[in-house]
Amino acid sequence: MLCTDSAPVLSTQLLLAAYRKGFFPMTDETGQVQWHCPDPRAIFPLGSLTPNTRLRRFLRGSGYAATMDTAFETVMEQCATVHGRSWISPAMVAAYTGLHRAGHAHSVETWLNGQLIGGIYGVAIGAAFFGESMFSLKPNASKAAFYFLVEHLRQQGFLLFDTQYINHHTESLGAIEISRKNFLRTLRDAVPATASF
Repeated sequence: MLCTDSAPVLSTQLLLAAYRKGFFPMTDETGQVQWHCPDPRAIFPLGSLTPNTRLRRFLRGSGYAATMDTAFETVMEQCATVHGRSWISPAMVAAYTGLHRAGHAHSVETWLNGQLIGGIYGVAIGAAFFGESMFSLKPNASKAAFYFLVEHLRQQGFLLFDTQYINHHTESLGAIEISRKNFLRTLRDAVPATASF
């Protein structure tokens, strides 16, 4: 399901209302906002996500450190540029930074020797977390942020970790596809539930 929005402003209220209904925005090549609610929908099943032995060994010796919500806008800007042409426009960075200030958008950062080398960001509403994008400048830096986030979401009682569309990278991390009907059913349970990021 895809629809076009000609409104120039992605307000905090509009974004929250869209996410609660299962929609998320992406900017197309013309700069226009497209609203997506795919079928099937990709999610990360929180109960079964664990790094493999090789990655755990790497992370233990890597010297990487993780933080939360210390560099949200920078993480988002890196996600917008590190992969080349991106659906993350400057207007979207501004809108999600506003959502971050309102307490609904969050980031996990990976650091090495004081330098930001990876991260992930997304939106939290109730006990639902909507993963948006991640980046990595060093080996496994985005994976370090991802598994830090996964453990945090589990500890805080989150019920849903949405990843929108499946791709090779998210599938390698454990993403699966479910029908839009099942996703929306899970979303209806997660949004009113209580979980603190």
